[in-house]
Amino acid sequence: MIERTGAQNGDVIFFGADKASVVNAALGALRVKIAQDKNLVEKTWRPLWVLDFPMFEWDEEGKRWSAMHHPFTAPRDGHEDLLLTDPARALAKGYDMVLNGWEIGGGSIRIHRAEVQAKVFKALGISEEEARAKFGFLLDNLQYGAPPHGGIAFGLDRLVALRAQDLLVGAPSAVDEKQLRELGIRLREKPKA
Repeated sequence: MIERTGAQNGDVIFFGADKASVVNAALGALRVKIAQDKNLVEKTWRPLWVLDFPMFEWDEEGKRWSAMHHPFTAPRDGHEDLLLTDPARALAKGYDMVLNGWEIGGGSIRIHRAEVQAKVFKALGISEEEARAKFGFLLDNLQYGAPPHGGIAFGLDRLVALRAQDLLVGAPSAVDEKQLRELGIRLREKPKA
């Protein structure tokens, strides 16, 4: 392990063993905790783009692949053949915009070629009949030469949450018992340690 990582005296190596999603979540939380404890988190605005999302994730319960974003996200150029031969390695033309660790927007470039859409449906276990029944309108449009297209959706609520307050309306504010009942929410005291 030392040879593979290039670690030297004084270095620390963290690793995990489980499904990738479990290990990624655990080590990601550890990274954030260490950064906060060691006062390594800068109090400035740090935007970034997240790219190279996987096209698919394995659904253990259903024993099949499911779309990581949605089934109309285009694969990265050159990954079209991986859709059927090695779905785990296929990357998507999806992207998120992140600000200080918060996802504030996400989007993708959409599939615009019928043969690529057919491969994605096949990788997802969607039969031609099911695809036609559910998405016939889309498949028909792809036959006419849809142009490459994509988009991004920003979450205004996510941007507001970064400030944790709205000075205009005075939020957050106290919520009365009647409002809590209407929403089916019950507050509990935090147990004392």
